[in-house]
Amino acid sequence: MYVGRFVVVGPGIGAYRVSSRSFPNRRIVEREGTLTVAPTPDAPETDNPYVSYNCVRESEGRAVLGNGSHVDPVTEKLDMGYPARDALATALLSLDYEKDDYDTPRIAGVVEAGTATVGVVRRDALLVESVAEPTLVATYEETEPRAFEFAAADAAAAAREAYGLDFEHAICAAGVAVDGGVETAVVNGD
Repeated sequence: MYVGRFVVVGPGIGAYRVSSRSFPNRRIVEREGTLTVAPTPDAPETDNPYVSYNCVRESEGRAVLGNGSHVDPVTEKLDMGYPARDALATALLSLDYEKDDYDTPRIAGVVEAGTATVGVVRRDALLVESVAEPTLVATYEETEPRAFEFAAADAAAAAREAYGLDFEHAICAAGVAVDGGVETAVVNGD
């Protein structure tokens, strides 16, 4: 099944995976503590604004994960003292779903040591909820957050597990673990 990009977030653990049929020539790179989805050197040029973006950022011992430019304002709101629920809701509502041919939802999560919050904005809804167990939300098919079996215990395992999940067109994945600090890891398919 093709679910597009997805996040899995739970207390202390999270992952983000790029799955793509249209733009396979991408990877995740680390830039000064931020993980960014970027074209590979051999990628064809594109003016599509949804191809490159920060997908993981840290905010004072928490990790923000997501599929687009909304990761930055969520992080900024957290840095200003907003609770995770409000930071997600404000940024997702402000930027809304992607105005592409598919009305692609924006998905995001905030991972903290003892809790996690997940959000999605679709053409027909804005959903933000605190979760006590790993929860998945994706841009297609799985557009409503649901509990999801995810066994990873550290960032490297989270990235590998997300990349290896049985959803079509895996491109790259990032994993995060939060326990007194934020640990990140990347798996690129190239």
